[in-house]
Amino acid sequence: MPAEIQDIDVAEARRRLDAGARLFDVREQGEWDEVHAAEATLVPMSELVARWKEIDGGDEPAIIVCHSGGRSARVVAALEQSGVPAVNLVGGMVAWEQSGAPVVRDGQSDAGAATEAGADAQGEPRHEH
Repeated sequence: MPAEIQDIDVAEARRRLDAGARLFDVREQGEWDEVHAAEATLVPMSELVARWKEIDGGDEPAIIVCHSGGRSARVVAALEQSGVPAVNLVGGMVAWEQSGAPVVRDGQSDAGAATEAGADAQGEPRHEH
């Protein structure tokens, strides 16, 4: 019988990250390049067989994230079967972004400051050319 996986929400993930847990993103490179959690480490699902030993959550189970929670749930089950404590971030990066948690988008930190949201220091909109 497959091991039952533990799901956690974004609030719990952030609490665990603050306590020293690590976040691993199992999406592919292109998805990561578009947007990822600022604290995450990329270990694509397609490379999991070769790289699973890199996943270590420290004193807490590793937190695994994907786009919406499906792939990460499968990875958590595989890790647990291999003896690596892990939990699934339910809702994935969709939930992470919706919660306002910090992300890196197209290589730029998206911490939510007004100047990062498209306005210059005087509050005028920036125009990208």
